[in-house]
Amino acid sequence: MPRKRQTAAPGWKETPQRVLVRQALAASPGFITAQLLHARMIAAGATVGLSTVYRALAALTAAGYADTVRDDAGERHYRHRPGADHRHYLICRHCGHSFAVDSGPVEKWAERVVRQSGFTDVHHTVELAGTCTDCTGTRSDGP
Repeated sequence: MPRKRQTAAPGWKETPQRVLVRQALAASPGFITAQLLHARMIAAGATVGLSTVYRALAALTAAGYADTVRDDAGERHYRHRPGADHRHYLICRHCGHSFAVDSGPVEKWAERVVRQSGFTDVHHTVELAGTCTDCTGTRSDGP
């Protein structure tokens, strides 16, 4: 049910560009958009196109090397997955601060639904977004 990192994921091919993207993503704290990751890579001297970054991030996600969430506008944000386990995050919609949450109950619920439904090859997304304590104290509109 949860996607685990695979050593030879379908469609994964280790290319120099993908290695660069994976390293840049691993060096980035928290979630980051493809465009911002690309800009940071270019500023660091990498020669990689934005479309290559998008394709590499999609492949990293499919292979289990990255997690992805969408912001309120629908844009994808990516984060290096430090282990093989599928994770869920609580993300501040104002500053982007994020942390992994205990998703055991969600995973058990999803497994039960899948088992009862008869569906196969099911993937799920759970996104928790709110306002962190630092942003709550600095925003005039409150939580």
